[in-house]
Amino acid sequence: MLVLMVVLFLLGYTAIALEHQIKINKAATALVLCSFLWTIYIIASPAILSSSSEFSEYLHSMVDNGLSMKENVFNYVTSVQIIEHVGDVAEILFFLMGAMTIVELIDVHGGFSIITDRIKVKDKRKLMWTIALITFFMSAILDNLTTTIVMLMMLRKLIRRQEDRWLFAGLIVIAANSGGAFSPIGDVTTIMLWVKGNVSAEMIIPSLILPSIISVVIPLIFASRMIRMEHEEDGVPTELDTKTPINPTLAYVTKTEQKIIFFLGVGSLIFVPIFKTITHLPPFIGVLLGLSILWLYTELMYHRKKDMPSESKATISFVLTRIDMTTILFFLGILMAVAALQCAGILTDLSQSLDTIFNKNVYAINIIIGFLSSVVDNVPLVAGAMGMYDLAATGAFAPDGVFWLFLAYCAGVGGSILIVGSAAGVVAMGLEKITFGWYLKRISWLALLGYLSGAIVFILFHL
Repeated sequence: MLVLMVVLFLLGYTAIALEHQIKINKAATALVLCSFLWTIYIIASPAILSSSSEFSEYLHSMVDNGLSMKENVFNYVTSVQIIEHVGDVAEILFFLMGAMTIVELIDVHGGFSIITDRIKVKDKRKLMWTIALITFFMSAILDNLTTTIVMLMMLRKLIRRQEDRWLFAGLIVIAANSGGAFSPIGDVTTIMLWVKGNVSAEMIIPSLILPSIISVVIPLIFASRMIRMEHEEDGVPTELDTKTPINPTLAYVTKTEQKIIFFLGVGSLIFVPIFKTITHLPPFIGVLLGLSILWLYTELMYHRKKDMPSESKATISFVLTRIDMTTILFFLGILMAVAALQCAGILTDLSQSLDTIFNKNVYAINIIIGFLSSVVDNVPLVAGAMGMYDLAATGAFAPDGVFWLFLAYCAGVGGSILIVGSAAGVVAMGLEKITFGWYLKRISWLALLGYLSGAIVFILFHL
């Protein structure tokens, strides 16, 4: 049964990685995988749990319940293991849903124009550095996907030559992934580690900000020499330039209201780590508090606009319909699938194998995870690592230990090595029609150089 679970997971993982080739949404694959793995696990659970110390403690507490051994096993799986893992996953999903709604609300009201409208640089090399650094710091507050979309839309107004724009887009992908790696709210993987208590905001930021900056600056140094310096008039606008959708909301929202929504939204996201530190409540409560404040403001704002057509009102109720629920379902499916492997003891066996191969070298293990994240999604990779290694009281696996901090860096930054290795890369591939081969030839070596440079800085600092 355990072999069957591993084979099914590998097949599902392959289908997720080949989502665009096989034309099957990765959320559907993840949900099927989750259902199958938990079904197989509960069938095999009497044999698997017979040697489990946690189950023995559960049996000891339920000694007088009058149930058979098999019934106790099934109760333990359904009322203890599944409930615990659903609770852990729900914290992450509620946080993501709240943050995605806030970001979408800012975007639909034109709040990000406060940043993009202020970019007036003419020189292409200076423009590349400006855009990359803005992307880097924006993705530390917003999610990588949204940051990439905003910057790519702005890029279409600034760069007309397609080859130059592809090069800029590649640097945006690198900057978005690197910026998300050092912030507790910048990337799904760091959110997972932060929510579970593996890392804290006060440690991950100072520990990873320098390696993350290095992972962007090194590619920028080389990429700025690849820019063609012809006059922009020589370029030819592409078909993409004429297809920016018209937003009817902007005609009725004043610049002041845009600024208020922008600062309320971004302020809410920045306040979440502070809220968690002060109250010790889960981060999703903080993000829902920020969302509720924005909700109240927008309701009052639209109540004053009597002449505004109802179809142009981008209220929270409307924005919620634009949230990418397939992404939420993908996270639910893949995280619960990994949880099934953890309950079955498969991840524990894998961690012992990695420790044997790499002689418990946490740096080597994480660097390999970083390379893997360029091929497959980094969410299940980090979830798997969290399942393989338990939090310890001291050492590399303690809260804020070197393993967890380096895992956040490697899983986030390593995804830039291939264009399919991150959500930022996939959206750039779709919006700008960047080919896998072009990115591999022109950008991958830059991302790899930045990834290894930042990793060396991190290792030297901690050694």
